[in-house]
Amino acid sequence: MPKQINKAKMKCNTPKRTPSHATKSHVVKACEGGKEKIIRFGQQGVKGSPARKGESKASKARRASFKARHAKNIEKGKMSAAYWSAKVKW
Repeated sequence: MPKQINKAKMKCNTPKRTPSHATKSHVVKACEGGKEKIIRFGQQGVKGSPARKGESKASKARRASFKARHAKNIEKGKMSAAYWSAKVKW
């Protein structure tokens, strides 16, 4: 059983890796407009996007496709998992 996250001790808008979580690779305490929310995002064990340094055309296209495919959800802002996934993993 994964250990519980203490929301009070987490810093706002600071993503952390969660290697012990069964399915999600990251967690963040999203804070916006006086609201706080724990968001888990990213698939565990997936490399995600390739490194930007020396990026190939295929990698650049892959990144652009991800951002285009999830654009509506990314636009929702800090309170959405897509926003954090795009920022941290892509």
